[in-house]
Amino acid sequence: MYRQKQRLMITATALAILPLAAACGEEQAGRQPGSGSVRVEPPVTGTKWNIATVTADGTTHKTKGDAQIAIDPKTGKLGGRLGCNHVNATATVGDGHITLGAPATTRMMCEASLMDTERALLKLFDGKITYRIDQNTLTLTSANGTSVRASAAK
Repeated sequence: MYRQKQRLMITATALAILPLAAACGEEQAGRQPGSGSVRVEPPVTGTKWNIATVTADGTTHKTKGDAQIAIDPKTGKLGGRLGCNHVNATATVGDGHITLGAPATTRMMCEASLMDTERALLKLFDGKITYRIDQNTLTLTSANGTSVRASAAK
């Protein structure tokens, strides 16, 4: 009789606590409510970012060519392609900002749409930019209003 009473008390306690535990579990950082999984955002450094769009001078354009960047966390260097040419620059990352040095690029001439993408992306190299990562999408915004959206390469 005592064991039966003890089991009943344990079951009642568990049933009372279970909804509270489930409700608290939905509030974990990066967790999608109801998904049963935790979302892990890629880091800004060490990730290859494929550039999808660039907004410069108030106009948003889909990038042309193989526009992508990556920041090496060990060397503090940004490297990638701006559609046509390769680019390298110093990159200091901290507290939602990236400070970019002057870009060094190769000097190939490409089709006009690729060169337009490249000119727009070069406007990003204007000192300190802000960054935000949300669901594998990186958004970079410079003080001059240039904005870039990129997705983490798989």
